[in-house]
Amino acid sequence: MLFDVFIQTFAGKNAFQTFLSICLLILCLYPVIGALFWFFGSLSYQFLKKGKKEVNFVELPIDKQPMITIMIPAHNEEIMIEETIDYLATELNYSNYELLVINDGSTDNTLTILQDLQNKYKKLRVINVLKNQGKAHGFNIGTHFAKGEYILSNDADTIPERDALMKYMNYFINEVDVNTAAVTANMDVQNRTSLLGKSQTVEFSSIVGVIKRSQTAVNDSMYSYSGANTMYKKQFLIDVGGFRQDRSTEDISIAWDHLMFGVTPRFAPNILFHMNVPETLSQLYKQRKRWAQGGTEVWLTNFSKFILHPLKYKYVYSMFLDTTFSIIWSFFFFITSFIFLAMMTFFVLTGDVERLWHGVAMAFIFVTFELISGIFQLLAALILDSEGEKLRYLIFAPLYMLLFWMVNPLTIVTTFIPALKAYLGKDNHSGAWVSPTRKSLKKG
Repeated sequence: MLFDVFIQTFAGKNAFQTFLSICLLILCLYPVIGALFWFFGSLSYQFLKKGKKEVNFVELPIDKQPMITIMIPAHNEEIMIEETIDYLATELNYSNYELLVINDGSTDNTLTILQDLQNKYKKLRVINVLKNQGKAHGFNIGTHFAKGEYILSNDADTIPERDALMKYMNYFINEVDVNTAAVTANMDVQNRTSLLGKSQTVEFSSIVGVIKRSQTAVNDSMYSYSGANTMYKKQFLIDVGGFRQDRSTEDISIAWDHLMFGVTPRFAPNILFHMNVPETLSQLYKQRKRWAQGGTEVWLTNFSKFILHPLKYKYVYSMFLDTTFSIIWSFFFFITSFIFLAMMTFFVLTGDVERLWHGVAMAFIFVTFELISGIFQLLAALILDSEGEKLRYLIFAPLYMLLFWMVNPLTIVTTFIPALKAYLGKDNHSGAWVSPTRKSLKKG
């Protein structure tokens, strides 16, 4: 029905009508095409990608272990920081590493707790930044003080598995890994007690378990690292000028900067880390707004490079096209949804039952196709991730698809203007952050 309305309104010639019909069809089917692309991409990664996993990693002797700096940016983390430091200082299966905490203008007891922990652990160093200037700023300062050749970003609420450092290094130590800029791990949701937490378990399995596998399968590209736990080769951080402090998301921007520089990001599904996720809708929406704005900012930053030099960046052009379609589709989704609701209201008021029924039936068909393709994507994610251990969370898939698929286009649309202002340098983006509400990692 929407096709007929658009064509009758705008189409003047057959060629234009055909072109417009194709464009509308692609936009309408974009969620279906995207979900199926991630589904088949993940299968390609699983069965065709060579050297994709390092499950049987090499146990490096102490004298062969490269120095690693575990860098923890912290702002008002008094609830989490001690438990995280205790774990990182005592439980990891690795010897040659240090802990470097960047206290970014905390106004609670974070600094006092860290000073006490320094007396307890020789591995721990603390840099105290007086004014809250954000995660990227803290990382850039910490990079200059880091002793390690490799830097592991680790959020204050993040717990990597015991063998994480040893596994990470297996992605860097071989001759074929000389161009590896960073390795991002596989996230596991820790706070699964709430309905929202359980739903995000499904979502992060979909994102990490399918999309990152697919991105890796296609030219070793990656939209974003996991800011909570990623191992960087320090030299490649320096080569791209460090983390961008004028962007909303340092993990998205550094991933694109690495790709445009010509080095390789990698995804490590066999390295697990555990972190807390938002447990209220308001916290979730704030998080997704930041992600959406950060994604649009890097798209705007690199748009001219892709348009003017398509051959130079041909190996990551698929990433640019997908991001472009995602942004366009988000606007298309809300515009057409508004038109559809207005038309349905008009048909109800005028008593046009036939066209009302036709519109509802067409909408049902599109939604059904989207749900089926989404189920394929989620099934692949839940089966591939953790060897099917998370399949029991499939029951929460409808909430994921109805809620999170609506949140994503909404945040892209509502943050497009702020992202454009940030790109043009017309806002006062300071990078300062506000830590989310934390809950202790301790059980009971």
